[in-house]
Amino acid sequence: MLPTRTTEGLLSGMWSVLRDAAAVPHRWVWDNEIGIGRGKLTETASSFAGVLGTEIKLPPPRDPGSKGMVERMNGFFRRGFMPRRTVTHPDDFNDQLNGWLPRANARYSRSHHGRPTELVVDDRAAMRALSPVAPETMFRKSIRLPRDYYVRVFSNDYSVDPSAIERIVDVSCDLETVKVTCDGKLLAVHERQWPGTRF
Repeated sequence: MLPTRTTEGLLSGMWSVLRDAAAVPHRWVWDNEIGIGRGKLTETASSFAGVLGTEIKLPPPRDPGSKGMVERMNGFFRRGFMPRRTVTHPDDFNDQLNGWLPRANARYSRSHHGRPTELVVDDRAAMRALSPVAPETMFRKSIRLPRDYYVRVFSNDYSVDPSAIERIVDVSCDLETVKVTCDGKLLAVHERQWPGTRF
């Protein structure tokens, strides 16, 4: 589960999955979504793919083959993981998902004629190595720090050293951390919060 479905959030999630796999597929099929592209990749998503030497393919609208594959996986997830589950926080959701995936991937898949834990070995062998240069996935913006010395990032407010009030500050954010700097000096580091909090 990701904090946002913005371009930076989706690409950060994709990069996290690739790092865990330690490999890059030759091609990704991604359902048309505004953060990645509808009909045409966003410039940021295209740059992401270029750095990794991969292709992000957007299927045509109403393509039953690709949509069916996605919906079958979503259905398996809804039936196998979601029922009777209590979640207290998005991090709790991700922890529970990480605990469930090894069991789910050990099942025999009739459509793929094997267990995902075994089939992924051949998949990884056919993939490219990770790029030595990480793609840009971080959200960045520069703003003048207001008098209440908070910066807003994806609907949450983060406090900043008030010494920078009325000065231009640089805000950067990945999936875990929000940082604020001014003229190269670090003014604030916060654990990223999910939407709807102020601290």
